[in-house]
Amino acid sequence: MKEAIQKFGKSLLLPISTIAAAGIFLGLAAALQNPSIVGAGFANAHNVQVFIGFIRALANLIFGNLPIFFALSVTVGLAKEEKSTAAFAAIIGFLVFHLTLSYILAQNGITALSTSIEALTKGGMSVVDATIENAKYETVLGFYTLRMNVFGGIIVGLVVGALHNRFYKIKLPSAINFYGGKRFIPLITIVTIPLVAVVSYFIWPLFNQLISLIGMSISKSGAFGPFIYGTANRLLIPTGLHHILNQLVRFTPIGGTAVVGGDTVSGALNIFNAAIGSSQHVSNSVFQLGAKYIGQGQTLIAVFGLPAAALAMIKMARPTEKKRVKAMMFGGMSAALLTGITEPIEFAFMFVSPILFGFHALMGGLGYFLLSLLGTSVGGVQAGLIDFTIFGIFRGAQSKWYLVVLVGLIFSVIYYFGFMYLIKRFNIATPGREVVEEGVESSVTKDNAIGGTGSAMAQTIVAALGGATNIDSVTNCMTRLRVTVKDMTKVQDQVLKQTGASGLVKPSEHNVQVVYGLQVDQIATDVKDYLKTV
Repeated sequence: MKEAIQKFGKSLLLPISTIAAAGIFLGLAAALQNPSIVGAGFANAHNVQVFIGFIRALANLIFGNLPIFFALSVTVGLAKEEKSTAAFAAIIGFLVFHLTLSYILAQNGITALSTSIEALTKGGMSVVDATIENAKYETVLGFYTLRMNVFGGIIVGLVVGALHNRFYKIKLPSAINFYGGKRFIPLITIVTIPLVAVVSYFIWPLFNQLISLIGMSISKSGAFGPFIYGTANRLLIPTGLHHILNQLVRFTPIGGTAVVGGDTVSGALNIFNAAIGSSQHVSNSVFQLGAKYIGQGQTLIAVFGLPAAALAMIKMARPTEKKRVKAMMFGGMSAALLTGITEPIEFAFMFVSPILFGFHALMGGLGYFLLSLLGTSVGGVQAGLIDFTIFGIFRGAQSKWYLVVLVGLIFSVIYYFGFMYLIKRFNIATPGREVVEEGVESSVTKDNAIGGTGSAMAQTIVAALGGATNIDSVTNCMTRLRVTVKDMTKVQDQVLKQTGASGLVKPSEHNVQVVYGLQVDQIATDVKDYLKTV
């Protein structure tokens, strides 16, 4: 189980790193397109802004298609061999999954037109009920489907990955054996995924009902409403259902109702935007009502809490892994600080440790609660430094932005030492802390490792693994050469350490992981190439 969880966690790293990079570009582009920051002259420079607009469009492309990226990454990460075939099947599976859901919805009269808020309110629904119903659905690659977000991609990835590993070597009767082996994977995917989609169609709405109950409890909880919202918002990040919760508080009376400029406005974000854009004097209490569920609470997490957590994970990583972990975390920190996009850091620990994720969720709720009590009114949606500057500092002392900074600094200390304590206390395998169950640090350095480089070193490694006939499969992750062997007693641990490995992990009687560090990609390629020659 530990091995399976670690492999699944590894499969999430590629889209996470992509999110971090896209977040940096999006944050920079947003700043350069804002006249409050760069001035009206630069903001109105057409050619420059066309280019920056294209950069923003590229970044939005990444965020808008995260589900399929996760489907691909999870499938490829779980596939033992023939990873290109697995990726092809993942794309097919993702499309079939949402096509099936879209087809079922259409057969039941559920389309983008029939579930629009306008159509639903004309049919007799209240604005709140119409918003809740509309938030259950979204359009993915042209398919009007259930709003499953990243979770839908992960489901497809897990199923297709399992199908691939089960059937990629299958042998069919000679008459149809052309469709055997790797060619069988897309076929079994097309047959299986619709069944998964049907099951999802009936089960997923139960989650939506749960979200609706959470939303109603928020509106009836008074001062504790922001705490419930903040905690639930973090807990729902892995499923993507936080978007439904966000829409409830941002655009319906659950998020509050206020009179702005003589008009009654409902929803936290609607209230704040109306107050910002009003030409009349607006009481600060209206700004506070609008900001209660947006901006400021997320700022505590994105600008102060999670960057401190990232520093703690870097601190707790093994010395040999710090360089890799720094590269991962600094990208995530940049995205969080500039744009308020927190997923790159959150995904680094949310699937590894429920303890850390629970701590983070409770801190998120506490942040919203405290700022609500203090009467701050820093709005915005992304809640990074850009939004904080525009909707907080630029509004002056009225927003009480300085209290956000004060509470944020306290949060930074709590996150940093809290993460370090929990990681150490429960020996949590955050990035750079994978448990090495066997082996000691090698006394052989890269310069004096035996076997040389390229094919010579690969030959030494293969021999130390019991020879080519003892090896079933060879893969690698970011730091480890992962090998499936027939007979573990033939593996020579000391010889492997003398090739430059820092240690060995043997999670089962047929699996050995040789820890080489960041050079493992080239080593794995050399070993695979050598195995083709023997």
